[in-house]
Amino acid sequence: MVFDILTLVTAILIVSVTVLLLCQRFNIPSIVGFLLIGMVAGPFGLGLIRDIELVQILAEGGIILLLFTIGLEFSFEKLLEARRTVLVGGALQVAVTIVVVAASSLVLGLPWGESVFLGFLVSLSSTAIVMKVFQERGEIESLPGRAVLGILIFQDLIIIPMMLVTPFLAGGAAASADTGTLVSMAVYDMLILAVIFVGGRWFVPRVLFHAARRASRELFLFAVAATVFSIAWLTASAGLSLALGAFFAGLIIGESEYNIEALSSILPFRDVLTGLFFVSIGMLLNTVQLLAHPLEILLVVAAIFIIKALACSLSAVVLGLPLRAVVAVGLALSQIGEFSFILAETGLSLGVIEGHMYQVFLASAIITMTATPFLIGAAPRVADILHERAPAALRTRGVEAAAERERRSDHLIVVGFGLTGRSVARAAKVAGIRYTVIESNPSTVKAERGRKVDILYGDATRREVLEHADIENARVLVVVISDRSSIGRVIRAARALNPSIYVIARTRYMAEVSPLIDLGADEVISEEYESSIEIFTRVLGKYFIPHDEIERLIAELRSSGYQMLRRPSDFERSLEDLRLCAPDLAIQTVRVAPGSGAAGKTLADLDLRRSYGVTVLAIRRESDTVAVPGGDVPIGEGDLLVMLASGCSMEAILPLFRPSSPA
Repeated sequence: MVFDILTLVTAILIVSVTVLLLCQRFNIPSIVGFLLIGMVAGPFGLGLIRDIELVQILAEGGIILLLFTIGLEFSFEKLLEARRTVLVGGALQVAVTIVVVAASSLVLGLPWGESVFLGFLVSLSSTAIVMKVFQERGEIESLPGRAVLGILIFQDLIIIPMMLVTPFLAGGAAASADTGTLVSMAVYDMLILAVIFVGGRWFVPRVLFHAARRASRELFLFAVAATVFSIAWLTASAGLSLALGAFFAGLIIGESEYNIEALSSILPFRDVLTGLFFVSIGMLLNTVQLLAHPLEILLVVAAIFIIKALACSLSAVVLGLPLRAVVAVGLALSQIGEFSFILAETGLSLGVIEGHMYQVFLASAIITMTATPFLIGAAPRVADILHERAPAALRTRGVEAAAERERRSDHLIVVGFGLTGRSVARAAKVAGIRYTVIESNPSTVKAERGRKVDILYGDATRREVLEHADIENARVLVVVISDRSSIGRVIRAARALNPSIYVIARTRYMAEVSPLIDLGADEVISEEYESSIEIFTRVLGKYFIPHDEIERLIAELRSSGYQMLRRPSDFERSLEDLRLCAPDLAIQTVRVAPGSGAAGKTLADLDLRRSYGVTVLAIRRESDTVAVPGGDVPIGEGDLLVMLASGCSMEAILPLFRPSSPA
């Protein structure tokens, strides 16, 4: 047995290295590579691996660890926020898919039991593949990512009723034998879920605390693994999927202070075992069956894609998502799920479906899974095409009529209202800067409008939405969204509408900075790079490096790290380059305090240039700005003066703008 396992793992690893190298060479998603490995090395390919069951046993661990790490990135609070997506979006998608598939099958002459059962099989999507792709793209926190996860959670929950109903679809003895156990199974399932949540709330944190206090990495790793696999086993014993249990385990541990350490401990095992899962799926494809019935299988594949994409898109529309998210959700969930294989085996053993239909379904399902990474990648382009051809009412959905609102000017536009977007808006409010938020999550928009926030619902990649935010009159655009593919589109659309707007974007990786600058961003902040700077700061602080030296080093790091990626023209236009020839000069601002000596006088009266060597570049009062003011321009209380001055000059003139001392 040990030799068999060693031979199996060796064969998989050798083939994996070869195929994955080719995938990297031709920019093919890794999931597709693993599926190809299964097809090539499996019993229906070269026959290097014949023990499918052994691979599947190892692969189940990969699914558990994958969904566990995804659960770590969420929280029960976020899950509660997504309850409408789970209950409404998920229920609608499953119901519509079952009805359409069952009706189509009945028209083709299939029995009603088999027709409904086929609806069950088609309604489920692949949690492992979809979430793996979104995780690799860094889009789990994006609006489509959250919507997809909510619908997938409902699918994992609806598996219990499907498993219970399947014997009744078979009729006869199978249904009679299960009638008496229906209520007891439902009670047992509810009891198991209660045990999971109660234990996760009070028992698991205590176990992890005692494991962590021992300062043993091995003990902590085994405590985390025991927690994850125990909860997955409990959900599986209740008839739920292993993936759902692993996701619950991730939520539970993610609420504790041990989530980062748990993630770092699990990651190496997750990637290897997850690869084995996709290999096991590829091994199920019967190439003989595919070659024997190619037209039939291709027609089934096309039907699955069309029905699932439309049903999932309908759910996204009902949830109020913008067109871009609707397309992304529809394409992401248009495949067959891995739990459908288990359900199909159950139906085959009970006689709900016959052998030929089972083989056609397996081949069609694996083809849809293989195509999923490509469909998700194509979603932005498909959304653009549909948007160009969509009716005007759909393109401007969620945007109020321009005549019913006041035009904005010289304002800040924030795209995305997550943690970073809220922080930017809060800072703007404190500074008295008018800002407008563009957000594609309708729930967030509804909640924030109740708090009197100037927030618009819509997709910021769309011209109509940006125009409604009065981008042609805006001064600064801040893009802080999680959807990586949309950041560049927002920048390009904004730059086309307002060439002079100053664009600041946030991205995850340093490698994405240069492409976004090429698209028109003035500044791009990399989370990866900023994290390294923050770590660098903490390290220097522990070595008692003076604070001013740390600040200087940070400035140099940011300058060398970001400016080397900028276009040469960016340097030519920058006022910061004055420091090269006049290092003591800087752009300074000062507020005219009530009762100060400068209030009520003109610039000529103050004679700042001759007396102090200070040049006033602009005066900002309320919503107006006077650029390059003349000597006859009066200075009022509360005015903000923008000046070109040295540090010494500023110290000399500051008393002029402070309240006069009483006599």
